[in-house]
Amino acid sequence: MTNSNKALDLFVERIALIKSYEESLGLLYWDLRTGAPRKGMDVRSEAIGNLSGQMFKLATDPELGEWLTELEQPAAYEGLSEIHQRLVKETRKDYDRSVKIPPKLYQEYVVLTSQAESMWEDAKANSDYASFEPYLDKIITYTNQFIDLWGVKGTRYDTLLDMYEPGMTTDELDRVFGGLREKLVPLSAAIANSPHQPETGFLKQQYAKESQKKFSLFILDQMGFDFTGGRLDESAHPFATGLNPGDVRITTRYLADDVTSALFGTIHEGGHALYEQNISKELIGTTLCTGTSMGIHESQSRFWENVIGRSTGFWKRYFGDLQQHFPNQLDVAVEDFYRATNVVQPSLIRIEADELTYNLHIIIRYEIEKLIFNEGVKASELPALWNAKYKEYLGIEPENDGEGVLQDVHWSGGSFGYFPSYSLGNMYAAQMTDTLEREMPNFWELVESGNLIPIKEWLTDKVYQYGKLRTPSELITSITGKPLDPDYLFRYLQKKYTDIYKL
Repeated sequence: MTNSNKALDLFVERIALIKSYEESLGLLYWDLRTGAPRKGMDVRSEAIGNLSGQMFKLATDPELGEWLTELEQPAAYEGLSEIHQRLVKETRKDYDRSVKIPPKLYQEYVVLTSQAESMWEDAKANSDYASFEPYLDKIITYTNQFIDLWGVKGTRYDTLLDMYEPGMTTDELDRVFGGLREKLVPLSAAIANSPHQPETGFLKQQYAKESQKKFSLFILDQMGFDFTGGRLDESAHPFATGLNPGDVRITTRYLADDVTSALFGTIHEGGHALYEQNISKELIGTTLCTGTSMGIHESQSRFWENVIGRSTGFWKRYFGDLQQHFPNQLDVAVEDFYRATNVVQPSLIRIEADELTYNLHIIIRYEIEKLIFNEGVKASELPALWNAKYKEYLGIEPENDGEGVLQDVHWSGGSFGYFPSYSLGNMYAAQMTDTLEREMPNFWELVESGNLIPIKEWLTDKVYQYGKLRTPSELITSITGKPLDPDYLFRYLQKKYTDIYKL
């Protein structure tokens, strides 16, 4: 056996072990977020920290670095399969970043964020930012330490962006978000001035939770969600966890007075799940067995939630089923229901925002995160800053921190740099939809007939199967023939809302 063959065997074995730790931790996190007893939070957080610390040591072991160096030699690298070549590249990037962080520091951080996520749930429920602020302050401090150790890319915030959307920079996002905002503001104004405003009052009734759950499960099945390889649960903030393609777990949140919140939340997380369930089996046991970036991952959740789930064709097929689940509660025309679920109206809660103003929610978070890491804004300043930006961008102000700065879980887990992925996902989704409509001329006929499986199969062929085998830019270019172009999103929104509001 040559040195390179031995190095490959040891490398693949180590990656599989790291992936096993990752799956175990994913299960512990899922349990913590879906009903683990509160009394055990601290001990569970310590257990998560200990396991994370062991995984981190495996991922930063000097031996792993030696194997990578051996496999990166031209003669050895050229003899690797496409999967192993990509795995070497991705592992090298992660290794070089992680090896700069002392294991003890990393373990402390994991324990902190695990505790913070549980504390966030209580703080949000009680609109008690003061109880959460010390945790957030520490998370920001740790993150700044990590940035210093990693090395600054352009700006401090660029360093964080690259972790979720490789190659993305604040310069590019400023350009993209700035251009999008300039186009959305006049469109939003035209919508606000339209005399053809949808009626939404009928949506605000009391809807039985069990019926909401049954309909959510029904729609997941229609989308092609594999229940032998996944499940739906309830949590304070909807999320998806892909433990492996055969075990993908999603959650949703049921609101008694809103029939659409859990439904669209479920469809959104279901889009994430379809991605994870349909990754090629060849990638199982490797760190390539996940989405290529959070932007691409969000493109799938936003595609299923908005392009499909909020379309007129979708409701022509499924509104009757919804009415059957809630007898005598939705006695309106399907067109009225479709228009009501697409109303454009400034709102406080991101996950319940309409497609158009949703992007302003993301821009607000993006600008705040830039201020935290590029300008040194403190955790104590965030509630006032948050409220001021909502007033400036959406013309509304939160009445309490539960519907304001505490509404999202992301910061409690240290996910700074993540939020731009949502709007990038909208852009990717719109661009992919343009190609899908041209390659599948009967696309909307399939939606209206409830035959969603061919759409899932197209996405599996173009996106899902590759996992992290292709970069985001390689993927969007291979699908559409072009790099990411935000104009597709604006044209999609303009066409849709011109019709709904009769502009």
